Amino acid sequence: MKYDAIVVGAGLAGLVAATEIADSGKKVLLLDQEPEASLGGQAWWSFGGLFLVDSPEQRRLGIKDSKELARQDWLGAAGFDREEDEDFWGRKWAEAYVDFASGEKRAWLADMGIKFFPVVGWAERGGYLAEGHGNSVPRFHIVWGTGPGIVEPFERKLREYIKAGVVEYRPRHQVDGLLTSGTAVTGVFGSVLAQSDVQRGEASSREKIGEFAHEAASVVVTSGGIGGNHELIRKNWPERLGKAPQEMLSGVPAHVDGRMLAITEKTGGRIVNRDRMWHYTEGIKNWNPVWSKHGIRILPGPSSIWLDARGDRFPAPNFPGFDTLGTLEAIQKTGYSYSWFILTQKIIEKEFALSGSEQNPDLTGKSIRQVLERIRPGATAPVQAFMDKGEDFIIADSLEELVGGMNRLTGEALLDAEHIRRQIAARDLQLTNKFGKDLQVTALRGARKYIGDKLIRVAKPHKILDPSNGPLIAVRLNIVSRKTLGGLQTDLSARVLNDAGQPIPGLYAAGEVSGFGGGGVHGYRSLEGTFLGGCLFSGRVAGRAVAERGLE
Repeated sequence: MKYDAIVVGAGLAGLVAATEIADSGKKVLLLDQEPEASLGGQAWWSFGGLFLVDSPEQRRLGIKDSKELARQDWLGAAGFDREEDEDFWGRKWAEAYVDFASGEKRAWLADMGIKFFPVVGWAERGGYLAEGHGNSVPRFHIVWGTGPGIVEPFERKLREYIKAGVVEYRPRHQVDGLLTSGTAVTGVFGSVLAQSDVQRGEASSREKIGEFAHEAASVVVTSGGIGGNHELIRKNWPERLGKAPQEMLSGVPAHVDGRMLAITEKTGGRIVNRDRMWHYTEGIKNWNPVWSKHGIRILPGPSSIWLDARGDRFPAPNFPGFDTLGTLEAIQKTGYSYSWFILTQKIIEKEFALSGSEQNPDLTGKSIRQVLERIRPGATAPVQAFMDKGEDFIIADSLEELVGGMNRLTGEALLDAEHIRRQIAARDLQLTNKFGKDLQVTALRGARKYIGDKLIRVAKPHKILDPSNGPLIAVRLNIVSRKTLGGLQTDLSARVLNDAGQPIPGLYAAGEVSGFGGGGVHGYRSLEGTFLGGCLFSGRVAGRAVAERGLE
């Protein structure tokens, strides 16, 4: 055979798997249906957050973390309840991943030249009891350089292997099926697509100009999930999250369509946990879209008032940044697929960030000078651009004017200004003392005890209806599709399993297509910073398993 291994998909998991295999001297063929401009896949677009445990960055900020606490948080969030079947390998992967995140992960990345922003973020704060969902402490480490910063060292390594003749990379090669011999997978076949000069993330042509077939001892599927396929998302939507949204934005390009999941399943691979998925509730329409229905997620601090489509405040713990899927369930059960933030100029200046490498040019460009501008008065430039040009933002000097604009935006007179005023005024009254019973106010006061939140993430508590705190701002929040939490079931060597639970010889999977490991390393919920990390870990495991194959 010309190749020892074929990797299908040139996203982050594919880059890691391909380079790990190449480290052993084995010849690798890397295939991807998209143009070379899309090398790195979804990871390039990401904010670059990684879940680390007991890191130097945490310790410098006074955060006391441990593997035991992280494991408790992970299992509390995951809620594994199919442990004899669909969750059997997912839980084993979860325990292995927590070991990795609290052990060699940071040193391994440091050896690749990856550095981190010094302030650790606190995502998915939970709001339940100690054994429930959420991060007990801040663990969201932002890569210096965001998504491109984490893709770059693996791309550089890949290109060195391409130059050395160890790796062949062929974009515009769409895999249509897997070659088999008996029960073993022996290669791939597919279509050569017409060359395309579209930019990263833009839809590319599916015009076929040829065919191909290649054999190898091992095939690694790293093709991503279903986040760009709204039809498939709705088909798999679980009843527990309410009715599937009729309208949603896309947090990923259209080519993230789940094709290889179906292709691998047809060859005998088992897909588990189809009903588990991760979609964000704080999506806004991109005023400058790259792909169809392009949505950007707001990364909110905890102070904004969150209202449903009828203007009712969500109950605890459905506060900004606490429980993504809990709030998604609450929103969908209202019968509407959108909700609202109401906040002040002071809150948006301190608390609003936008997810994505392109929405954070200071961190992506590694500019300390630009990062320091975040502490100056005013919203960041990307946030201000959405305030000026985005259709989901309304700014007004009075609540009546604000609510009028909200009703005009949706074309439905669902909101009553006095009803909303009563709820916000009641919340504001809780600020009279340093104590009170409003759990959101209690939570934001608690957040400011963490120096990272106090410095750059959580505004000083203030009365929203007090005109001295700036104009009022309303933001319509849409559901934005994102991640597949289920996928191909794999053992701890990343071997794809069949319906009988047996490994399919020669077939491996990593990244989102495998539920980031085992067919669902996250269970029902993510702790954030674990999607990129899941690609890194599962890609590394798959690559090393393939590299060691035949060497026993």
